[in-house]
Amino acid sequence: MSKAPNSSPPDADFLGSDPWQSRLSPVASRFNQEYRGEPIELPPEVESMPIFHDRVSGALQASQVSPFWEIAKPKKNQRCLDIGCGVSFLVYPWRDWGAYFYGQEISTVARDALNSRGPQLNSKLFKGVCLGPAHRLSYGEDAFDLAIATGFSCYYPLAYWTDILAEVKRVLKPDGSFVFDVVNPEVPLAENWGILEMYLGTEVFLEPITAWEKLIKESGCKIVKRSPGKIFSMYKVKFE
Repeated sequence: MSKAPNSSPPDADFLGSDPWQSRLSPVASRFNQEYRGEPIELPPEVESMPIFHDRVSGALQASQVSPFWEIAKPKKNQRCLDIGCGVSFLVYPWRDWGAYFYGQEISTVARDALNSRGPQLNSKLFKGVCLGPAHRLSYGEDAFDLAIATGFSCYYPLAYWTDILAEVKRVLKPDGSFVFDVVNPEVPLAENWGILEMYLGTEVFLEPITAWEKLIKESGCKIVKRSPGKIFSMYKVKFE
């Protein structure tokens, strides 16, 4: 196969001298490009893969979405933080849940779109999206009942998630819950999905589930629920 393109995009300059910048910048750039609707050129051998055709047809989307509300449904008047939120408030039923939505994103395009359209949907529930990475949350201590981080754990090494878990613990209330997902490398779709993601501009770390559960335990978390999916497995955890 042809080598994946390598780029050093300017889209995450807000990270400054952050030690994780080399990992965060390509992710920010890839999703800025995707949210803008800009095409990404792929080699013919990648475009011939069945998983690419599933992506083009939209069939892959259902396999990538982690329905966090199935294991931790936001409740009325709860303060919820969606980390790496994308355009979550525009596509999920936050108005039906009646929960207060706070977001944090590294994609400037997603941040701007949500801050522009979110108040139009529901100015009471939508509390805004901050620009920033998941390991540097722009919120105070004990601020949230629920934190969510789905769809991006695979783009970073486990060491980065040690930093994320520490930050989430800081901003959650003592009895708060955290829901996130991880790629299960044992499922049939995982390897080809990882190849496709690499060519789309984001390297994927396919860490064993055992390594994730070890990290969760070492970070002082208790697993409350697990929910396997076609690519991602979801976890609901509480900090002890």
